[in-house]
Amino acid sequence: MTMFTPISPAVLADAIAERAAGHHGRVCVAISAADAAAPLDLAEQVAARLRVEGRPAAVLSLHDFVRPASLRFEHGRTDQESYRANWFDFGALDREVVRGLRENGRWLPKLWDEVEDRSARARRIDAPDGQVLTIAGPMLLGRGLGFDVTVHLAMSQAALDRLTPAEDRWTIPPLLGHDAATAADADIVVRYDHPDRPAMHAAGAVGGDRRAGRGR
Repeated sequence: MTMFTPISPAVLADAIAERAAGHHGRVCVAISAADAAAPLDLAEQVAARLRVEGRPAAVLSLHDFVRPASLRFEHGRTDQESYRANWFDFGALDREVVRGLRENGRWLPKLWDEVEDRSARARRIDAPDGQVLTIAGPMLLGRGLGFDVTVHLAMSQAALDRLTPAEDRWTIPPLLGHDAATAADADIVVRYDHPDRPAMHAAGAVGGDRRAGRGR
């Protein structure tokens, strides 16, 4: 039986930062969670802790790697399969961010402006040695992306119903379906129905480099 330990939000951010700091070189961390969990806020807290320890750190939102509206809405504005499979450009995320950071020491902070529905025209950023980049957003696991550390913020349907705006509740079934198929692969799984009272299960020990052959 998987054991979860109740912790504070501060301890959760510390644990993720410690896990990331245990890897050498440039590091990619994924915090996979529904928008209702506000994963970008947690990613910013993790980055702040890493900077205090002298590690260069940055944060990227998956919503800056959405596909154009013409592709997202091809089958309607609330098509659940489109949300799960076609909403975000995971191929570009892999090419321009995960592999770009690792292979070239450069990464693209934003691909597409979701609000204006146009290219962001962002410039690639040079990553210093030891850079930790935390990517936050929905359904990041199970995409074959070579993250060094993976975190899943798990929410029940009741919590998602409570915290998701009414106009976005159509996304809940695909979120739950994707998470059910992939969440067990995460290094750190967090029960996050109440973000102020998380409970954490961490697989393995902090430290080491398991990058080789990693595909999540």
